[in-house]
Amino acid sequence: MIRIAYCTPSLHIPGGVERVLTTKANFLAESGNYEIYILLTDGKSKSPCYALSPKVKIIQLDIDFEELWELPLWKKVPVYLKKQRIYRRKLSAALFHLKPDITISLLRREINFITSLKDGSKKIGELHVNRKNYRNFEKNESNFVKELFAKLWMKSLVRHLGKLDKFVVLSEEDRENWPELQNVKVISNPLPFQPGTCSNLNNKRITAAGRYTYQKGFDLLLEAWSKVCNRHPDWELHIYGKGDKTAYQALAGKLELKNLFLENTTPDMIRKYCESSIFVSSSRFEGFGMVIAEAMACGVPAVSFACPCGPKDIIRNGEDGLLAENGKTEELAEKIIYLIENEEIRKEMGKKARINVQRFAKDVIMQQWIQLFNNLLNGTEQ
Repeated sequence: MIRIAYCTPSLHIPGGVERVLTTKANFLAESGNYEIYILLTDGKSKSPCYALSPKVKIIQLDIDFEELWELPLWKKVPVYLKKQRIYRRKLSAALFHLKPDITISLLRREINFITSLKDGSKKIGELHVNRKNYRNFEKNESNFVKELFAKLWMKSLVRHLGKLDKFVVLSEEDRENWPELQNVKVISNPLPFQPGTCSNLNNKRITAAGRYTYQKGFDLLLEAWSKVCNRHPDWELHIYGKGDKTAYQALAGKLELKNLFLENTTPDMIRKYCESSIFVSSSRFEGFGMVIAEAMACGVPAVSFACPCGPKDIIRNGEDGLLAENGKTEELAEKIIYLIENEEIRKEMGKKARINVQRFAKDVIMQQWIQLFNNLLNGTEQ
């Protein structure tokens, strides 16, 4: 049995990192060849958001970094430093007790010290955003001080990453963003499901999904939709996600958009994909863009901005979907209209999407992780 310890803040938040970690941990634990431990710093007494195998063991270190969110700025630094010292002590004790073969950091607060813990385990870091947007600030939130801090922080991060036995990123595109490092490996996120059905691509419906945030670019999508719905008023756009819709509702009113539905998130997203004929991603940046792959698994061709990073690794432009230059709303609209007006091409792309996206199937991706684990433990990983 190979013993693996994952380090991450919490599992109760309905986020992409939590979902992917749960998928991987369950797969490994249920395989019978791994003992999986997840060491948490936050969310004490809160249940995991996604169903976790009973074979996965949770260790709650109870550091409560979330307390920092409610503190005034002058208190944040001393409290953070104190918590960081406690975290280092508790994590070190836990790893020396568990004696894992491999410790995996999801690149949160432990990345600053994890390679200095001599518990005997191989150390892996895995990044779930891309480098260029790792310290990305929301629109109008950036300033000189924050940008200076981000540069200094990145310099320190690169130094720590270079000490890892392996640093895993999600896309070939992002691998190129780390020229200083020689230990980078690409392993994409696994599809969380394998749908038993797929869309017939006959419904006049377009779907998008993601949080209602600046990153997801739904303001750009609404601008593109203003051009699409004028040309094809019988088609609908449905956006599913969590967050505050107020700004998007106001923009929709200003643009006088028709057949636009700003929906809440749904637990039955597979059915929503299968009710669609086109999926669209308008993100300004991504870590990977799993919703694109999910839609493609349901046989739905995707139109996406070629944003950093992920869509260019997922979509084979012109074969199973279409890419538009990042931020160019007119081009995004044109690509959507092209698929609306060319049904045969749309359906052929949908067939290829369902086939091509299998390279992200859970079994395929997890075999890449298993091979990495074996190579590290055997001393054959370059």
